[in-house]
Amino acid sequence: MIIPKILVTGATGKTGGAVVTQLLAKGWPVRAIVRGRDARSDLLQRRGAEVVVADIFDPGQLMDAMRGVQRAYYCPPYHPFVIQSASAFAAAARETGLEQIVGLSQWLAGPNHPALLSRQLWLIDRMFAALPGIAYTVVNPGFFADSPYLDMMPFAAHLGVLPLPGSGESRNAPPSVDDIARVAVAALLDPARHAGKAYRPTGPALLTVTEMAAIIGQVVGHKVRHVRTPLWMFYKGAKAQGLQPVLLSGLRYWLEDNDRGAFAVGAPNDTVRELTGKDAEDFETIARRHAALPQSRQSFRTRLTVFASFLAVPILPGFDPVAYDRAQEQPVPPTPRLALADEYWTASHRAESSLIVDSALTKAVA
Repeated sequence: MIIPKILVTGATGKTGGAVVTQLLAKGWPVRAIVRGRDARSDLLQRRGAEVVVADIFDPGQLMDAMRGVQRAYYCPPYHPFVIQSASAFAAAARETGLEQIVGLSQWLAGPNHPALLSRQLWLIDRMFAALPGIAYTVVNPGFFADSPYLDMMPFAAHLGVLPLPGSGESRNAPPSVDDIARVAVAALLDPARHAGKAYRPTGPALLTVTEMAAIIGQVVGHKVRHVRTPLWMFYKGAKAQGLQPVLLSGLRYWLEDNDRGAFAVGAPNDTVRELTGKDAEDFETIARRHAALPQSRQSFRTRLTVFASFLAVPILPGFDPVAYDRAQEQPVPPTPRLALADEYWTASHRAESSLIVDSALTKAVA
């Protein structure tokens, strides 16, 4: 039997890289799309992936990259014109006869959400689902355990603080990047079973940020406390770390959704175990992996570097999301609504796993 080749976009990113690694470990041939050659793409090639450089906004380059593959994992770029990338991907998929797409979406995606990226991801889901003859499966996690929570591990390990916006008492069951990838891989290996489905992988327990800080403290061996960080200051640090402006623009709304309890809806669930046969990783397991990274290991030099970067945050350039949105001339819904205030979102998210296209809900939006 000829094993289908699987295309992976965002192959050097978090979920894309994990999808490539897991597919290769299972013996499936992988073609990995990267933006350019670097150490990360070279590593993928050494592991056995076929690496191609392509612009995922260009239909012609995507068609060239897609020829000879049968299935694909689409990881959308954090870009204000992500809909252009998805449209080009859809056109290439139809042209080359792709049989399946598994797409990374977002738990908060909806047609009325104030965040542009959330609205565009909702549109992308509908566009891919409408492609004739192509099976489509959505993977729509909430905030990952790895990001934003454990992105702060160096500060926790060296300074005993977890600097994040919000009260610290809202609850989420954050999945690991590896578990998100395991769900995507399960869908890629069995298109018929998962066609037309939307899956939300979660961790095994609802946790507050305060509880996450306590778990991280157990991992690193000293007390860690959540420090409620003003959003303007968090923007400074996130911008310095290279987060894309469209991501920063949406962050204020996603954090408010989180504070209102949107990530606690439908969580925790058994999606990871039901699709993969293995329990979802708990937060402590994921935290231990991050604590073992070089930037979190104890040394005087690393501690000094982390301390200096922490002190430098207030004087870094800031980010104005309102000015950014205005400069982009972004379209705005007639009545923007956060997730729990949107009847469409709450109705469509009652089930843990549901059909992507629901005609009754589609009519409700109209």
